[in-house]
Amino acid sequence: MQKNNTDTTQQPEEREIDLIDLIRKLWLERMFILKVTGVFILLGLLTALTGSKEYTASCQFVPQTSKNANNSSMARLASLAGINMGSLATGEQLLSPLVYPNVLNSIAFKRDLLQTQIRINGEEEPITLLTYLSDKKYRKFSLTGTILKYTVGLPGLIVHAIKGEPEEQETIADESFVVLTKEEYTAVRALESVIGIEVEEKKGYIALSAQMPEPYAAAQVAESALELLQKYITEFKVDKVQSNLEFIQERYDELKKEYEEIQEQRAAYKDANQGISTSRARTNLEKLDNQYNLAYSIYSEMATQLEQAKIQVKETTPILTVIDPVSMPIKPSKPRKMMILVGFTFLGGVAACGYVLIAPTLREAFASARRKDGEEPQPEESAKQ
Repeated sequence: MQKNNTDTTQQPEEREIDLIDLIRKLWLERMFILKVTGVFILLGLLTALTGSKEYTASCQFVPQTSKNANNSSMARLASLAGINMGSLATGEQLLSPLVYPNVLNSIAFKRDLLQTQIRINGEEEPITLLTYLSDKKYRKFSLTGTILKYTVGLPGLIVHAIKGEPEEQETIADESFVVLTKEEYTAVRALESVIGIEVEEKKGYIALSAQMPEPYAAAQVAESALELLQKYITEFKVDKVQSNLEFIQERYDELKKEYEEIQEQRAAYKDANQGISTSRARTNLEKLDNQYNLAYSIYSEMATQLEQAKIQVKETTPILTVIDPVSMPIKPSKPRKMMILVGFTFLGGVAACGYVLIAPTLREAFASARRKDGEEPQPEESAKQ
């Protein structure tokens, strides 16, 4: 029992001694640590000063529809009274905000966004975003990006070299699926770092942003992305009611034409048979009147349905209520010089301390391994013995 107590009391002392020993090692090598940290600080300054500038233009909007939230409750109350308010009073669910990132990241959306006309410095005429992202002459040299590309991104470059470049595809007339050219493929990949969207479910809004090397171009891309997103969401949400409106519109035009033809026949018959009071003439006029009344009744009913369909399309159309519109950024969002400097300083200190603490252990391990290899008898000596 006493031995166990002495062991437990000695463990904290040993840990304390180890900690003091580590601090002593670091203190003895403090000049080395300061030099390594200073080198990393210089690298951080070089990275922060030579990094390419990026400007971020953003906007915030709230997805809504013009449907009245009380329509469904009004329809239930009207049904109790025996009144059918029709499909106009049915509750319409809002489109989930989680759908917006999926639409933004779709190939079809990106392909349409690449046709955005932007103005950049050095070009008299506007160019498409596709040309800007796919043409190498618009890519500015970045020392930081080059260093990261061939250090941190080296595994990705190796994998990309193994896979090879995508083969150029022939243009296909069939529009049932999307076929990307080599330039479009390059631009779509680059667009992933340009456009971003974030859904703030708790706060109830969606943030859309565009990041470009030039502030005016960033604002143009963000504005175009917002308009295109409104178009895609509208088509997605209104597709069913729009097809219903088109069908009713076609039927309405047919019935209107039939009604006007019967109206002309009835008027012409009346003008041709003025003053004639024979039974046959009255019978023919009654037939025309019945056809006229029936055509007018159907035509009036279809006109009512057409107005209802138009109202339904307007009420179902989603509206993106912009609470923070797109504005041209003034200050660059990247590079974050202070964050880069702090990060390199911390990395340099950790690397230097790690080397001071681990290097002696590694040297001893290698030295012991060499001694063991030197002590092993050679095959010739063992044969002589």
